[in-house]
Amino acid sequence: MVDFREEVRTWLNEHAPTEPRPRADAAAMREFDLAWQREQWEGGWAGIAWPDEYGGRGSSLVQQLIWHEEYARAGLPSMDACFVGLNHAGPTLIAQATEEQKSFHLPRILRGQDIWCQGFSEPGAGSDLASLSTKAELDGDHFVVTGQKIWTSFAMVADYQELLVRTTRGGTKHEGITWLICDMSSPGIDVRPIRTMDGQAEFCEVFYDEVRVPVSNVVGERDAGWRVAMSTLSFERGTAFTASQVQLARLVEQLIEIARDCTGPDGRRPAIADEELACRLATARAEVSALRAMTYAGVCRNLTAVQPGPEGSMLKLYYADMAKRVARLAMDVLGADGLRSTPLRERLVDWSGYYLHSFGASIGGGTSEIQRNIIGDRVLGLPR
Repeated sequence: MVDFREEVRTWLNEHAPTEPRPRADAAAMREFDLAWQREQWEGGWAGIAWPDEYGGRGSSLVQQLIWHEEYARAGLPSMDACFVGLNHAGPTLIAQATEEQKSFHLPRILRGQDIWCQGFSEPGAGSDLASLSTKAELDGDHFVVTGQKIWTSFAMVADYQELLVRTTRGGTKHEGITWLICDMSSPGIDVRPIRTMDGQAEFCEVFYDEVRVPVSNVVGERDAGWRVAMSTLSFERGTAFTASQVQLARLVEQLIEIARDCTGPDGRRPAIADEELACRLATARAEVSALRAMTYAGVCRNLTAVQPGPEGSMLKLYYADMAKRVARLAMDVLGADGLRSTPLRERLVDWSGYYLHSFGASIGGGTSEIQRNIIGDRVLGLPR
């Protein structure tokens, strides 16, 4: 795998974008992300986890781990506007879609032609996704969709959406849900960006006012959408947080570097000379090593597993809590300088933005409370 790692590192060094990724301008961000996806496609690196028969790289789990590590080490974002198409919608189509659906959508995702967003969460159905109420009523050869989704990343620039709707009432709440391909240009869709406390607006509310979706856009079977949505687990295979933990490790090392140069709380010595800050920095470095060990253990476990087990919730919980601690540590090391962007290795780091954004780590992808419930119930076997 040494040769593979060197191949990945060399290609990324030669082809990764050199300009910063736009975030304030949605149109510019879309074009940037699609251009980078096209670059990966042309270089043979698109769809690192996708089977080769569907245009992907078909890489082994260990090769995926290496790719994510080197990708993060190159300073590239772990999540951009192409994330949902590559990691959720695309794999679900591979596992559950018709050949006609696959032949149209899969090449467009890999080649950087389309962006997908995810229409799962609702104001009353976030962590309890099966409580969703957005309805789709059958009208001839179309479903008529009415309702609302929220926290839909990149909906303002998306071409298509993986949309969960309720098509039948009665039975358990997991029954009667259908997975639809929704064209985001359809009449009746209203997308409203949500500005978060870090100043960004990548999340959106999406409202559906009698939106017509062809029955031919059902993926899997009608009323079996819960099973279809869960099928993406077989493609994630434990590498989901690899890039995030590598980026966190880089950030800790950067903070140690900064602490040697900036003035500490006493106004006289470097921050790293402060005993409390030095201890917290050392602890953060040790915790990053523990996080990396947990990641590797999870990958090894999944090499022989049919699908990932509940142990992944331990990694998610540990990462979320640590990300917030490191963000707070950064603000304590920098003091007042943390309120403005700081030069670091020929680029600016928005430390205050990172601090504000860190709170979302314990919400996105399943709240920390939900992760603790999963660990207690499915890993430790505690009573409900």
